[in-house]
Amino acid sequence: MYRRFMSDATGSDDGDWEAIIEFRRIGTALQVVAIDPETGREVSMVGDPRLSQHELGRIAAQKLRYVLNKQRAAQSDG
Repeated sequence: MYRRFMSDATGSDDGDWEAIIEFRRIGTALQVVAIDPETGREVSMVGDPRLSQHELGRIAAQKLRYVLNKQRAAQSDG
């Protein structure tokens, strides 16, 4: 299942930012993948399927935002 999250779901100040979120059931867990459509960068996490997809997607999108910001900071330093 795929879902798009806009920046308001991630707590970002950038109103144009969005992430593509993918959910995959793996045994008793739920793998959540967040993909930045502009860069193709993706992160994944495993979560408790008892949590809502909105909550799991929000956490995955926050992780993606963190990775993108860290990557941008490293590029500007080097």
